[in-house]
Amino acid sequence: MVILLRLDKKDYIAHIKDKDQILNMRRVLDKIEMVLDRHTVESTDFMDPYERRLARSIINRFNEISYEELGGLEEAERKIILLYPDYYEYNEMDIPIRSLAIEGDIGKLSHRDFLGALLNLGINREKIGDILINKEQVQLVVKEDILDFILISLERVANKRVKAKEIPLKDLSMGTINYKDVVITISSLRLDALISGVWNLSRTDSQKLIESDRVKVNWEPIRRVSKDINEGDIISVKGYGRFILNSIKGVSRKGRVRVEIRLLI
Repeated sequence: MVILLRLDKKDYIAHIKDKDQILNMRRVLDKIEMVLDRHTVESTDFMDPYERRLARSIINRFNEISYEELGGLEEAERKIILLYPDYYEYNEMDIPIRSLAIEGDIGKLSHRDFLGALLNLGINREKIGDILINKEQVQLVVKEDILDFILISLERVANKRVKAKEIPLKDLSMGTINYKDVVITISSLRLDALISGVWNLSRTDSQKLIESDRVKVNWEPIRRVSKDINEGDIISVKGYGRFILNSIKGVSRKGRVRVEIRLLI
């Protein structure tokens, strides 16, 4: 079917300042066009919370469209956006995500090991939702179009033999998150000061990380070294890891800030 409707995409993405997200948001608009023109149910690939926030800023301009964010669990970090006409009530058959469990000698394997194994199969990251690490098995949420391929192809993770099987979405459970709480004292709540304090880096080195596009705050790429960080913010640094500013304990007489950091390990 030929799409008759053509949206002025430049107008709808004019407010998007992150150039790396322009193509992603154009894809969202492509899905919107199909829902409006064909009256079908469409879905995006998996998005992180920052990408979904940008997508909502576009979708909410269309009163004729309803949407849901789905990731298998309400608490999921990565979710798809299901788009459908406002008069339609979607059902389970419309949801294009599936879940599977990986079993075997997985006790010492990490999130990075499982993600690496999937990417090494040639699967795009956008097709993979959350990877839930549990004691007896690891659970994955994926787009349905790659489920069978994973079931057939995934035999090893980090040289450990594994077996994948499909499980119902209702059987998903929150994975175990390992973290360590540490208390540090920093000069301020600036992003560069926090990164320096957490990983014992010089201020110059932390600024270089930020300016080289290796830092995200709440999944949003940040290039401003002086950005103020608030309680609950999640900071990730490529090559180092991720931490949460768990709480602000107080300020000393000399103006230094004592904070509790939750370091994800």
